[in-house]
Amino acid sequence: MSELRADTITASDGTSPVTLTKQSAAKQWVYFIATMTSIGGSLNVSSISDEGTGDSGINLVSAMSSANYANTNVVETANFQNTGGNVRLAGLHSKTASKINYRGDYIVNDIYAGGYEGSMYHNVTSSGDLA
Repeated sequence: MSELRADTITASDGTSPVTLTKQSAAKQWVYFIATMTSIGGSLNVSSISDEGTGDSGINLVSAMSSANYANTNVVETANFQNTGGNVRLAGLHSKTASKINYRGDYIVNDIYAGGYEGSMYHNVTSSGDLA
């Protein structure tokens, strides 16, 4: 059995990153609270912007090659006081190659009630090709 140990692997020029062949890796991830513009942790994210009630914008450092990339969003909620009825939290609202918009919406008694301003913790990851 062989063993390979390395601290750093670079391309043959000695400085470029190694190209992944037939593999994929996350090109962006971020953890943030929807009611704040502070980032808890991230990769390839320059800032979070407040886009309106319940709307948050994720601004990328390096743009994706197009708006056709995959997103995964995990939403955790806290301090949500429901007035009764059904609650639905929505994730992706819109996206471009350099910005992802997430919206938290809620429904009360099957009637759309609008943007959500409670404490929503977003964990967002994007996969695809960078420009």
